[in-house]
Amino acid sequence: MKIGELALLLSREESYLVEVSDRTLHIQSGMIDLGKLKKKKFGGEIKTHTGKKFSIVKPNIRDIVDKKVKRSAQVMMPKDIALILAYTGIGPSDNVVDAGTGTGYLSILLANYVSTGKVVTYEKEGRFVKVAKRNIKSSGLKNIKLKEKDINKGIDEKNVDAVTLDMKNPQRAINHAYKSLVAGGWLIVYSPTIESLKVAVNTIKKKDFCELKTVENIVREWKVELTTRPKTMGLMHTGFITFARKLK
Repeated sequence: MKIGELALLLSREESYLVEVSDRTLHIQSGMIDLGKLKKKKFGGEIKTHTGKKFSIVKPNIRDIVDKKVKRSAQVMMPKDIALILAYTGIGPSDNVVDAGTGTGYLSILLANYVSTGKVVTYEKEGRFVKVAKRNIKSSGLKNIKLKEKDINKGIDEKNVDAVTLDMKNPQRAINHAYKSLVAGGWLIVYSPTIESLKVAVNTIKKKDFCELKTVENIVREWKVELTTRPKTMGLMHTGFITFARKLK
């Protein structure tokens, strides 16, 4: 392995995303000399000074966004992002416009999926732009373009396959999204409340969209031990997702 390369160290109880370097990692179960990774390969093992073993795994994009991406704003959760991909059929070569960027969490996961396509993401708040730039760089993805621009003033890209709006007052950008989408392209609006949802849906209905639907995605994790039951605490409601497809 090379200096600066990312590696995921996995055990049953712990996991750490690290860079190959000459420093020492201090963790709950001991110390790991990261310099030893230079002589290791993915699939191998490394031990702490107390003998605790960790598997050395090549990290994927989820590992990077979970452990390396800084969150300075509320992000769309993976359960909702997965639903967007499944409900729209966004493919590897598609082009997507996203607003607002926030920390870049959604843009990064979309760009990883549209591996030969492109994501253009709009953010007007300078404080978020700075964080998003760092996070996009950390992801290692080259198919994201970040624009410091208010999407309410227009979308530069045309004939895109999808537009995602996760922002305040998304209804103001729906007309721009309609003009930007290719026929058959998808508009996706993320609404945290019923009140904002109703305004967005009423605006969508004024344009030439079809297959309009709004869903809420609730995932409940279970504990499987001596007895089996749902976890007492969990992340339930996160937001409402509205889908609409451009007719022509």
